[in-house]
Amino acid sequence: MTDALLLTFVFLIAGVIAVPIASRLGLGSVLGYLLAGIIISPILTLLQVDIVSIQHFAELGVVMMLFLVGLELNPKKLWALKSRLIGLGGGQVALTAVLIMGVGMLLNQDWRTSLAIGLILALSSTAIVIQTLTEKGLMKSDGGQSSFSVLLAQDIVVIPMLAFIPLLATPELIESLSHANDLAQTASHSASLLDGLEAWQTALVTIGAIATVVLGGSFLVTPIFRFISVAELRELFTATALMFVIGTTLLMSLVGLSPALGAFLAGVVLANSPYRHELESDIAPFKGLLLGLFFMTVGAGINFALLFDHFLSILGLTIGLILIKATALFILGRIFNIRGSNKWLFALGLAQAGEFGFVLLSFTVNNAVISKEVADILLLVVALSMLLTPMLFIIYDRIIAPHYAADQTAGAHDNFPDDNKILIAGSGRMGSTIDNLLRLAGFHSTVIDFSVKRLRALERFGVKNYFGDATRPDLLKAAGIDEASLLIIAIDNPEHTTKLVKYVKEHYPDLHIIARAFDNNHVYDLWASGCRDIIRENYDSSLRMGRSAFEALGISHHKAEQMIDVFNQHDKVSMVEVADAHQIGVPFHENSVFIDRLKQYLEEKNPQLQKAMKDIQQQAEE
Repeated sequence: MTDALLLTFVFLIAGVIAVPIASRLGLGSVLGYLLAGIIISPILTLLQVDIVSIQHFAELGVVMMLFLVGLELNPKKLWALKSRLIGLGGGQVALTAVLIMGVGMLLNQDWRTSLAIGLILALSSTAIVIQTLTEKGLMKSDGGQSSFSVLLAQDIVVIPMLAFIPLLATPELIESLSHANDLAQTASHSASLLDGLEAWQTALVTIGAIATVVLGGSFLVTPIFRFISVAELRELFTATALMFVIGTTLLMSLVGLSPALGAFLAGVVLANSPYRHELESDIAPFKGLLLGLFFMTVGAGINFALLFDHFLSILGLTIGLILIKATALFILGRIFNIRGSNKWLFALGLAQAGEFGFVLLSFTVNNAVISKEVADILLLVVALSMLLTPMLFIIYDRIIAPHYAADQTAGAHDNFPDDNKILIAGSGRMGSTIDNLLRLAGFHSTVIDFSVKRLRALERFGVKNYFGDATRPDLLKAAGIDEASLLIIAIDNPEHTTKLVKYVKEHYPDLHIIARAFDNNHVYDLWASGCRDIIRENYDSSLRMGRSAFEALGISHHKAEQMIDVFNQHDKVSMVEVADAHQIGVPFHENSVFIDRLKQYLEEKNPQLQKAMKDIQQQAEE
């Protein structure tokens, strides 16, 4: 117990110290975590910590990240990426593998070994690239979207790689293995649903596993969340979200598929779920911690003894790998019309080897494809290339991006179309009507509500909503408040509305807020909290009823409208005039300063209002 606590403390303190320093220096959190791992490496050696085992656990962070990425897509968006997935992603793997294979053969490696090395090093780091692109706000750029397409294609191509690589086994390495007859067992000694199955049976089980993920996500997740929502315990939602992701990962592992790919598929299936943002906000903290742990294990896992013994050759191989991959990516970027700084972002961002290389290199050794000596050196190349990746992004940020700044500004609307992202908190009578109005006008809105009953009722009418408590900062972030241009608060709880306004004005001061007020007292609360676009829920309907009353008394519709407009303008001015006398939490009748101010204003302005009303009536009678 003490050892576990000490180990946890070592990782936490290393991350807490190194990451803020790296971020402040403009190096990014990923490099901070990598450096933290390098720094604590001697301590972990003294504690006899099995870094590989911790790394396997921390890879859950990569899985969760792919799940969250999948939540941002839906099948239509994924289908729209098909040309880039096949052409750009497939082309990158093929071209890079061929180039690296050629270099390997020039270095006197067998063609089969060279091909295996090429395939492995063609993969890039999903964890580092997506994390960095997200941090820098580049994920939606053309270069970011192209990078994502290639990373997704790489995750898909891992599956045929696992089947193809054992076919590249060389006779010399097979003979050198002491347990050649047990190769199949040593290659995969973990539990599997495919052991002893024929090829057609394996295919059926694999298809069945994928179908389970798709159908389970489509038909089971929503009823399960509805069931646990009865308890109204947030920890149950978190536990259920983790259960779903880990269960998907386990199922994919049991049938020999990439866990990250399976989690991504599950995320895509749930992209249109009303519980999407709740899932995202519950999983995001675990994803962040596990990714940080994963990056630290990469830094801590570097074999410094071997690195120092062959430093120049390993450094040369690493730089050569980055140059080869960057060149291949640059060529493909030109072919697929990726322009300006986006082309460089695409080429430099994916120029490293990936975390899956650690797994595949071990796999090739067990299958007599690559010798252990070569694999050990390649492990260092993979780790070192990942370590250098933040430096490549710094080069992009400080040298390349400024050079293309003018071009990017001119084409900003082409690369980053403004979709006027709107958040609506609350889907009751007001929220659902506003949502419908905006959608009919062609605006995209995301509606968040915590009422399961209301959610189910609105679903029957085709109103798209997302489950969650809109006052939670993490849920707001998951719903996209960082990119929102407008927040409409239609919550049917005045305290929650005021709380949300205060939080948003403090953390997103430039975001325009339209807030629902329950009465005049609530209007003043919201005004004092910083909101300047306030709608009283019954005010407009009261004005309409007043207009109808005027018409029923014989006043024409046109003059009735004029009278209502005069009153409305008077009321708006009066609200602003006395707003600074309001004290939050103090009712009107107990605030003597407010009462005196309002009386004084009404004594001065009411005669003017009455005269204006009378003049309109007289004009109507004439």
